[in-house]
Amino acid sequence: MVSLRCKMVVKSALEKLGLHYVILSLGLVDVLEDITPEQRAQLKKELSECGLELMDDKKAILIEKIKNVIIEMVHYSDQLPKVNYSDYISQKLGLDYTHLSKLFSEVNGVTIEHFIISHKIERVKELLLYDELNLTQISYILNYSSVSHLSQQFKKVTGLTPRFFKQLKSNKRIPLDDV
Repeated sequence: MVSLRCKMVVKSALEKLGLHYVILSLGLVDVLEDITPEQRAQLKKELSECGLELMDDKKAILIEKIKNVIIEMVHYSDQLPKVNYSDYISQKLGLDYTHLSKLFSEVNGVTIEHFIISHKIERVKELLLYDELNLTQISYILNYSSVSHLSQQFKKVTGLTPRFFKQLKSNKRIPLDDV
């Protein structure tokens, strides 16, 4: 996510250049007027100083939107939608899923499904480390059909069972009392 400092840099850079804008979400800004080549260069320079990049390639922007929808869905929702992910992504972006899927695969060399699975497994890792939910609860939250399905997918991606992963991480933790 974009830090508050970076948001301020973006706002400041746009205001310095006299550009009017609407902040959309997830690091997306819509500039309301045409940008001159000089303004573009200055904006690009200021954004890069904060680790951000100015994107104007329509394919790249669409790919980022797809990634943002998936990341928001997996990492920042209390529970994943009960509809097919393809329907959810298509609905959120207002575009045909077949088109989105083909473009995503062409550009990233991985399918949207694999991208979702990777992020779901990362979320499982987080939730296992928090140690607040058991595997049954985690599988429910992340819309796995069963704990067995989650465990199989986890092992396929990480090479470890969820239980072994959790044990590995808990063995590396040192209680604050011991420091």
